[in-house]
Amino acid sequence: MEGQVLFFRDTWAEVDLDKITDNLKAIKEILPSGTEMMAVVKANAYGHGDRQVAETALRAGATYLAVAFLDEAIALRKKGITAPVLVLGASRPKDVNLAAEKKITLTVFQEEWIKKAKDILNQNAKLKVHMKLDTGMGRIGIRSKEELKAVESLILNDDRFLFEGVYTHFATADHLDHFYFEKQLGRFNQMIEWLEVRPRYVHSSNSAAALRFPAASFNAVRIGITMYGLTPSLEIEPQLPVVLKEAFSLHSKLVHVKKLQKGDKVSYGATYEAAGEEWIGTLPIGYADGWVRKLQGQDVLVEGIRAPIVGRICMDQCMIKLPYYVPPGTTCTLIGRQKEEFISVNEVAQKLETINYEIPCMISARVPRIYKWNGEKTEISNSLLK
Repeated sequence: MEGQVLFFRDTWAEVDLDKITDNLKAIKEILPSGTEMMAVVKANAYGHGDRQVAETALRAGATYLAVAFLDEAIALRKKGITAPVLVLGASRPKDVNLAAEKKITLTVFQEEWIKKAKDILNQNAKLKVHMKLDTGMGRIGIRSKEELKAVESLILNDDRFLFEGVYTHFATADHLDHFYFEKQLGRFNQMIEWLEVRPRYVHSSNSAAALRFPAASFNAVRIGITMYGLTPSLEIEPQLPVVLKEAFSLHSKLVHVKKLQKGDKVSYGATYEAAGEEWIGTLPIGYADGWVRKLQGQDVLVEGIRAPIVGRICMDQCMIKLPYYVPPGTTCTLIGRQKEEFISVNEVAQKLETINYEIPCMISARVPRIYKWNGEKTEISNSLLK
């Protein structure tokens, strides 16, 4: 990386792959013996980078990857990932040959889908499938014994389909109240008893369930949010048996510093007015980067000191009230640690009245990602210059 200029704007995110490794290894240590980890790398690995996180997860002990859509699975294949990949969402029957060719596992949950796929699938094709059961999430999945039997029969009676897995998804595994979780788990246990053949993989646990409910681990768990060092929900954070390390941080550099006098205004709508002499700094990051307008008033770290965003956030820039004169070129941290201060993803999520999952996902692709491995910056990904 030394000497290379791979982005030309002083805003970037850093992804610490060592922390992702540490998180996965810590999680694996508490799982029941023989339980495999599926690393969930959908949505560009929750904004962290699909290939980089996939490679890291596989090194750290994951044996399977999971994504939301076929497009994401194909993207991994194009980037050289050869490990098994499960598509968790719905795929079109007409794309089954592509999935078989790329050795991508599809989720099935409709009798009609299987019938259409049988008419399209090449005679010599082999397509791995996992059956999705809806035990109470209410999204996609088989709900009745009749549906299950019909789908399973169609799969088992066609040797082009390889019935590799069955799974469900919990709606409240990250809640303190266990009632609905226990109801779903009981329903899942009942439904897998209806199967004529128990497949290689039985999985139900997301991150929250994997860390809290060993009885729901079966022989594989799907690790998503905790892999990135983020808690599934704040209410269960004190109960988690592992210490998670946030892998994502966000930084920018001051491009302009000016002194305002009392009464001077800042940004669109002139909503901010200086109360006296104030130093204002401009950062080249705005809502087009995912740093949305609702973050007005959120703190940014400058030389380890909190500095609030003042005035409306623009498409490409925002302004902060500096504690004193700081020269242009000074690095500011929007998410992450600077000296003794730390702005967590959870803090930003609380400001936006949302969940931490959304924050790294919303930082747009035009923000370059710098990857750290073994304590060194090893790679820069910039989608604009590809």
